[in-house]
Amino acid sequence: MSHSISTLLTRNLQEVFGENDPARRRAAIDELYTEDSVFYDPSKGVYRGRDEIDRIAGAIKATHPDFRYQPIAEPEEVGNGGRVPWVSGRPGEAPGYAGTDFIIARDGRIAALYLFFDKLP
Repeated sequence: MSHSISTLLTRNLQEVFGENDPARRRAAIDELYTEDSVFYDPSKGVYRGRDEIDRIAGAIKATHPDFRYQPIAEPEEVGNGGRVPWVSGRPGEAPGYAGTDFIIARDGRIAALYLFFDKLP
């Protein structure tokens, strides 16, 4: 299934990194990511392939299971890339941290995800 870059960015936040249920998270990864995808995390390293992305997404979510990711602007697209800025925190409280996801898409799936941490707005 092929998705727009904006859809990939939004669904990745909610259904991959924001998902507590391991089966639903893995199903989303299988749908949204290419088999040879790469995730670049500035604080934790580089993760290659769906299995590694699934493992690290679950580990990240486990550190703050009640946090929600919220886009703070509409996703932007250019060519085969896109970005979306977001904040994360407990619902009803001030955000705990902020970032921007940048992706490179191939055939309607995420081929590369680059995470940048931002200052809180």
